[in-house]
Amino acid sequence: MDSFIYEALPSRVIFGSGTRARLAEEIDRLGLRRVLVLSTPPQRADAERLAASLGTRAAAVFSEAAMHTPVDVTERAMAHVAALKVDGTVAVGGGSTTGLGKAIALRSDLPQLVMPTTYAGSEMTPILGETHDGRKTTQRSAKVLPEVVIYDVELTLTLPPALSATSGVNAIAHAVEALYSPDRNPIVSLMADDGIASLGRALPKIMQDPADRSARSDALYGAWLCGCCLGAVGMALHHKLCHTLGGTFDLPHAETHTVVLPHAMAYNAVAAPEAMSRIARALGTQDAATGVYDLAGRLGAKRALRDLGMPEYGIERAADLASQSPYPNPRPIARAAIRDLIARAWAGMPPQG
Repeated sequence: MDSFIYEALPSRVIFGSGTRARLAEEIDRLGLRRVLVLSTPPQRADAERLAASLGTRAAAVFSEAAMHTPVDVTERAMAHVAALKVDGTVAVGGGSTTGLGKAIALRSDLPQLVMPTTYAGSEMTPILGETHDGRKTTQRSAKVLPEVVIYDVELTLTLPPALSATSGVNAIAHAVEALYSPDRNPIVSLMADDGIASLGRALPKIMQDPADRSARSDALYGAWLCGCCLGAVGMALHHKLCHTLGGTFDLPHAETHTVVLPHAMAYNAVAAPEAMSRIARALGTQDAATGVYDLAGRLGAKRALRDLGMPEYGIERAADLASQSPYPNPRPIARAAIRDLIARAWAGMPPQG
């Protein structure tokens, strides 16, 4: 076996059904007394109920979390942190809310507790993406890794099937890129295999029956594993494209990942045959990229960037940006080929290497 380095990240994970009842206990275990509960505007009512259950432990609710973690929203949240003298945060929601908690932690080093309601997986990573003046940048720092993550399957039962689908494919993307990362290792690859297979099994069942607790549990477990993959190794072309497209054109995060993933896989297939073989096996398909594209179709997800609101004239700009400062990738980044990839993704065409 080749030599490798595996660094386990220091997060405490509580997984199960009804585990949100342990939130107060976990707050106390961290020695916190005044936490700020974070959410997006649509989830404010849920956040307020959660805050009420915490009694005096909850200082307030801040419900302005937004996609791509805009810096101006973080600045408003930091004003609340200072005014209320909070000593920790609780993020309840998806990647947008988790991102806000991370942005606060980066600036204040406050402890974070996260209760995911989607399959975003960002709660398991020391990675933060922020948007300023229409441009998204990412950084990796141990300061933004949440201290405690509480996975409660019951919190995902009301996740709409359509969002479950795209959130799940977004999670699969984390594991896919981990399999051909320059710093991949056998432990992370095992997580990636199991994460992809778990989500591949669970997502079609959720579309048929959103209340299927077994499928919901498998999907949340798979998302956890895929998030661990993203947190442990580096990102490649797929994430560079999605960060570029999302930040530049304000496209929805999970939906963008769902559209782009099969095309990024097809681009890298010739340079990462072992990874593609593992992905195809996990999904029970002949071709990895086509398998992901077909899975998105079976789930009823949109498969064209134009359907997400990206203008056709943006293809050239996206190709320019994605070719600048590229992430490490198994196949060298060629601007013309990237332009063709984005054009196919924009039109919703099947992936092509």
